Amino acid sequence: MSAYLFTHFTETKGDREYVWFAVSRDGLHWKDLGNDEPLLASKVGTKGVRDPFIVYDEKLKKYFIIATDLLTTSGNWYNFSHKGSRSLVVWESEDLINWSEERLVEVGIDGAGCVWAPEAIFCKEKDAWFVFFASCVREKGQLHHKQRIYGTFTKDFKEFSPTFKFIDAKTDVIDTNIVWDNGYYYRFSKDETNKKITIERSTALVDGNWETIHSEVFAEFFGLEGPETYYLDDMQKWCLIADQYHTHKGYTPFICDDLSTGNFVQLNEDQFDMGKRKKRHGGVIKITDEKYEKLIEAFGIDD
Repeated sequence: MSAYLFTHFTETKGDREYVWFAVSRDGLHWKDLGNDEPLLASKVGTKGVRDPFIVYDEKLKKYFIIATDLLTTSGNWYNFSHKGSRSLVVWESEDLINWSEERLVEVGIDGAGCVWAPEAIFCKEKDAWFVFFASCVREKGQLHHKQRIYGTFTKDFKEFSPTFKFIDAKTDVIDTNIVWDNGYYYRFSKDETNKKITIERSTALVDGNWETIHSEVFAEFFGLEGPETYYLDDMQKWCLIADQYHTHKGYTPFICDDLSTGNFVQLNEDQFDMGKRKKRHGGVIKITDEKYEKLIEAFGIDD
């Protein structure tokens, strides 16, 4: 039987820029792990983390969490965007319970602001992890800064290839999420200008031509961010969760039979439970039933 782990940060009780865990049997009903203490906290960089994203490396037999190096109790959003940390915070673990000391890895280009919402997907063409993130940059000859998506490759989350521009749309883009399905990479991004989720697909991750997929629900839904997409084994459907930041309602799930159609349907409130904590941008992975039980045994359920 499969289960799911959700790594995220939260602002439920004031400043909570740490890493928290939640688990689920079906990917729709979540239980928060731990109590009032975060499961991971950063002592490097700004000493705060947001947007934690988790992956599992089959070759290294390790889990990795990458996160935005950002503490928002000091400074302002303009400075974060234009002069913030250009580093990722990285943890690693073999069992999801015992984690390494966090480390900083600088991946942002010169002149970039904060490295926002890093995520990763395994690139079949390069046989390496493709790590991507948003940064606010003013390029030569331009009057204004713009949010674009940048990328880099790694095989161990220690050494990274030179960072390059990955998405440069007509409007500002942040919060990109990528999954692989049936011969295509699908990427879901927040149009930061229009405040909506967009969908594209390509047969090649970096060098491919990306075609836009129209989605009626996302074309009409204003004020979503932090999209995360994963497959629900029990329902045999895709699930995309997104944060309703504009209305402060937290995450809501959308389900779809076939990503190529873009036909997502928002679930009713009685069809899901995001748990006790108000979750902010994170990442979801599938875990075994054994790991689900061991996580609960190690950290307990926050009742």
